[in-house]
Amino acid sequence: MVAQRGRRNGAAVAGKLSTPDADNAPTAEMPAVTENGAEEARVRAIPEAAVARLAVYLRVLSAMAEQGATTVASEELAAAAGVNSAKLRKDLSYLGSYGTRGVGYEVAVLVGQLERTLGLTRQHKVAVVGIGNLGHALANYGGFPGRGFPVEALFDIDPDLIGVPVGGIPVSHLNDIPEVCSERGISIGVIATPPPAAQTVADRLVAGGVQCILNFAPVVLQVPEHVEVRKVDLAVELQILSFHVARRAENVGNGMVVR
Repeated sequence: MVAQRGRRNGAAVAGKLSTPDADNAPTAEMPAVTENGAEEARVRAIPEAAVARLAVYLRVLSAMAEQGATTVASEELAAAAGVNSAKLRKDLSYLGSYGTRGVGYEVAVLVGQLERTLGLTRQHKVAVVGIGNLGHALANYGGFPGRGFPVEALFDIDPDLIGVPVGGIPVSHLNDIPEVCSERGISIGVIATPPPAAQTVADRLVAGGVQCILNFAPVVLQVPEHVEVRKVDLAVELQILSFHVARRAENVGNGMVVR
């Protein structure tokens, strides 16, 4: 996914970063958490790439906790998350968590630290706009509420859908986005509309107080600086995979060993 933070006319408001290293490119400042769970007085910036990995560590650790694990070695956690142990230890150092030599990390403690750092100690209400095939799937997905993202509002312009419950929630009209989002305290909006409607939807979500947008429409949205946008372009992801397939086929044709 691609992050877009406060862009107007496709240009970053804050300017371009001078470094191409994603692991050194800071995202919005987030509180580092000490081992006892208290936030440090000093706020540390966590690189965008590291934030994505923290979410992966949380998913892996949550699965381990469900299986009864109480501690985990850095090498074991790194392997399960698909990173090397040095990168894992660096990422977890942003939380103020360094583990114990010979023991590793306490699973429950680390889960709590990750949840606090990722802002998951409270629920974030979600609105889905565009109840087509993708919107239906998102509205009916049962994994969101359990992870702190309950879907609380649905929107579309199809008169045959307005008022019809999807996933137990009646669909509202696009015109009602600002009012409904404000009344229900929606903090995350998911745009699953055709491209021409995406900007209008984004404007209405922002008017309703939504601060974060997950955009599945293949367009660059113009949003205020305080609004965070994550763009998911499935076609681009497939094209990237196609590149890797083509490169491997070319290497095989040239007699190279592909690993």
